[in-house]
Amino acid sequence: MPILAFDTTQGACSAAICHAGTLLARRFEFMRRGHAEHLLPMVEAVRREAGIAFQELDLIAVTVGPGTFTGVRVGLAAARALALVHELPVLGIGTLELLARPAVPAAAQTGGGGIIAAIDARRGELYSQVFDNKGVALTKAVAGPADQFAMPPGLAPGLIVGTGAALLGAVLPRWRVHGDIVQPDAAVLARAAETWRHRARAQPPVPVYLRAPDAKLPVSAEPEALGPASE
Repeated sequence: MPILAFDTTQGACSAAICHAGTLLARRFEFMRRGHAEHLLPMVEAVRREAGIAFQELDLIAVTVGPGTFTGVRVGLAAARALALVHELPVLGIGTLELLARPAVPAAAQTGGGGIIAAIDARRGELYSQVFDNKGVALTKAVAGPADQFAMPPGLAPGLIVGTGAALLGAVLPRWRVHGDIVQPDAAVLARAAETWRHRARAQPPVPVYLRAPDAKLPVSAEPEALGPASE
């Protein structure tokens, strides 16, 4: 059955539809802001190109973070709305796990080395997570300075992907920065969603932020109503 996937967590906005392992339509656009305005038109564009009605979809897949606070919220809000209207389950996948996924073929050629997905979180920090060469998580996603990165024992040097790859690569010179994998891509998520389908839930996934927002809420604001502020 067709799967709709989208990502808004980082410096790009993307949407894709996949059916039985075949990518039917994809849109990908680099952007620092404007995800909220671009996402739904992008979803509609891939739906029309694929010739798929919302009623034919079987699953919605979305990234849950870490990423920018606004970006994470935009994607999850859209997933919740579409899932509610069309009565679809939602699969939530971590941004770091999605970044690691396309590096698996190259990591398999490193002689057993792993994959580190690293996102530049600004303020001199990274969001990072370590995976084996098959893309299976070896650590939880964490936030912290690059020079305090904790490597799992016994893992051979491999690949670093993501916007924080160069920063972490300076600390781990034996690891190779994979410069072609920088932003998460909904096409990768759409293709991999079948493998991850068992994680899908009727209830919407929760966001992964890893740290408090950069922007502070005004004293009069109600955090429960507003949620985390955007970066």
